[in-house]
Amino acid sequence: MNSEIHALSGAYAVDALDDIERAQFERHLAECAECRAEVDSLREAAGLLVETTAAEPPAALRVRLLTEVATVRPLPPVTPPTPLHDGRSTRRRWVAPLVAAAAVVAALGAGGVVWHPWTDETSQAPQLSAADRVRNAPDAVSVTRKVDGGEATIVASKSLNQFVVSTQDLPALPAGKVYEMWLDDADQGMVPVTGGLMTAADSTVVLEGDVSNASGAGITVEPAGGSRVPTSDPVVVFSFENA
Repeated sequence: MNSEIHALSGAYAVDALDDIERAQFERHLAECAECRAEVDSLREAAGLLVETTAAEPPAALRVRLLTEVATVRPLPPVTPPTPLHDGRSTRRRWVAPLVAAAAVVAALGAGGVVWHPWTDETSQAPQLSAADRVRNAPDAVSVTRKVDGGEATIVASKSLNQFVVSTQDLPALPAGKVYEMWLDDADQGMVPVTGGLMTAADSTVVLEGDVSNASGAGITVEPAGGSRVPTSDPVVVFSFENA
């Protein structure tokens, strides 16, 4: 029996032999305890990949992938290994190290970090703005309301806990007054939004707040610097319930 048949254990463990080689190796395997032990070990290592790396993905993972998909570069083409002598000898040289590498990955478990050598930090792929990330979120809710000849639009995403407010042609305010943004919290009522003060008639701002517990939002006119509670009736009210 050719002594090189011992080198086929790695290829056999990952089902990389052709029919003739498989038949030859299985006849040898029936008589070689050393090869049987090596095949069992390699198969066990490969099987650990599923058991040790399987994990329930976080709920926000799908949203993050969808919002960042525009920044992901395609993988480079797969280049087959250059044969050293012939197809069979080349396969024997790389299959066993591949299975050994799989065992290392299994040992690292789900906490391992995968490095992609083709990642190019200088990529010129377009980056989504903060406002566009909210607008493109799968759970984004958009509401537009007319305001005295102008209009205001709010786009809210509960998964990102952010919302975008865009205003156009809002009535000019007297000196000492500002527009203030509020969230209608299901438990606390109208809650002021940090940074939610607007003085320009045309503006687009990205704000953060407890959108997950909000049933709507509103804009009021308040003294410069804003208020802790609304001091005027809302000039516009947005409802997320039926949007």
